[in-house]
Amino acid sequence: MPMPQPDFVLCCNNICNCMIKWYENLAKEKNIPLILIDVPYNDDYTAQEDRVKYLKGQFDYAIKQLEEICGKKWDQKKFEEIMEISQRTGRAWLDATSYSKYTPSPFSGFDLFNHMAAAVCARGRVKSAIAFEKLAKEYAQNVEEGKSTFRGEEKYRVLFEGIACWPHLRHTFTKLRDSGVNVVGTVYADAFGYIYGNTNELMKAYCGTPNAISYEKALDMRLKVIENTNVDGAIIHINRSCKMWSGFMYEMERDIHKIAGIPTVSFDGDQADPRNFVPAQFDTRIEGLIEVMEANKEKENKEA
Repeated sequence: MPMPQPDFVLCCNNICNCMIKWYENLAKEKNIPLILIDVPYNDDYTAQEDRVKYLKGQFDYAIKQLEEICGKKWDQKKFEEIMEISQRTGRAWLDATSYSKYTPSPFSGFDLFNHMAAAVCARGRVKSAIAFEKLAKEYAQNVEEGKSTFRGEEKYRVLFEGIACWPHLRHTFTKLRDSGVNVVGTVYADAFGYIYGNTNELMKAYCGTPNAISYEKALDMRLKVIENTNVDGAIIHINRSCKMWSGFMYEMERDIHKIAGIPTVSFDGDQADPRNFVPAQFDTRIEGLIEVMEANKEKENKEA
């Protein structure tokens, strides 16, 4: 069965810049309307009221556009019902991802890259909430029974910074798994668990996505994840298709190494273009990181 074609496309710019071009080209090729929500960058630590009002005004206008395109009036009651379901899904998702704090982790970090599809595309569906609630229970049971979906010994725990290198997901996963490296920390997966009490708080939540926050807040987010998950090192993905995210990663890597005191390594990649990833570079960087993490563990054991 052919995929149903869209009547319009809706996009925001607090995501990776390549995706805006995807939507622009879809709108042009299909000759359909493009509704774009501009999410401003926050130079303050938290989103100020002017940003929130600016964003809400765009959503109000987008609703009017959608009413004209769809020929239907806005249903506030239905919207509130979906918000409740979305938050139920978000809470369950954050609950599930939080189990990586246990050592060993009850799951392989790359599992989240698969499960997050529902958090991205179907957060407003009851089925998604139920699925994540079951997932959280499964992880809780794994902790009690000493089980994990990570195949092999979890020798090293790492923070994976950035979006997955989707065209080479198998290679990155296999190299880490075979080396006993498990991804237990990431800010990417948790970014899809929005929690809010009303529409105004929803706008603030949108302003708090990783691509829209100040460097200081972004750094604190990573340091908190590192502390909560007890990582041995960090892997930084310099994603060529996400300049808003990867632009300050070189400085971020230096600060993580300095403040958290863990070894870090970066590699070049892309969330969409397979040409920007070199398997040999990735393998060499990971092997170097493992050497340092192993040396640190040996030093800790001698001092214990």
